[in-house]
Amino acid sequence: MNSATIRECAPVDISDADVMKAMKAMQGYIDITPADFKEVYRVAYGLAQDRMMHSLKAVDVMTSPVHVIGADKDLIATATLLAEKGISGAPVVDRSGRVIGVISEKDFLRKMGAGKSDAFMQVIAHCLKNKGCLATPMVNRTAGDIMAMPAVTATADITIGDISALLMKKNINRLPIVADDGKPVGIVTRSDLVSSFCMLG
Repeated sequence: MNSATIRECAPVDISDADVMKAMKAMQGYIDITPADFKEVYRVAYGLAQDRMMHSLKAVDVMTSPVHVIGADKDLIATATLLAEKGISGAPVVDRSGRVIGVISEKDFLRKMGAGKSDAFMQVIAHCLKNKGCLATPMVNRTAGDIMAMPAVTATADITIGDISALLMKKNINRLPIVADDGKPVGIVTRSDLVSSFCMLG
């Protein structure tokens, strides 16, 4: 998540006319210019964003409970579950329920030959050129075979600022939130972060 994404959620820029109307609407005399007012607003807004980034935590924005995939679940069942739930990825758990990886559309695409771009249309083009379905070799594979691992996880007290930095650093789209025993209690996605940033909008 970058500052551009945060700015997309911010209110429209305030014009001098807006400021003058607001100042006239307030009771009493205000000895401040529109430019000063806008600067105060800009600084205050930035401070509010910073406060939110350090006060809101995963527990405040995560989706819970979270859909999980067993490492031994076959890929047909895995893809079916993701499609039925309308999600693009989920944590993968071992038999004890601990998160050991994450599986997403990217992992399927990569196994189908999408390469570094993870482009769906690249897979389609490859299928059409070679007159075959690139998913066929995955029929007898499991979630554990193609998942991204080791899993990048965090506990519920991580701030959304730290989550944002972690997603960018690791180039991932979702962060499983786990308890002390490694079992999932929720998940935070980039969409969850956008929603939390827009709370100030």
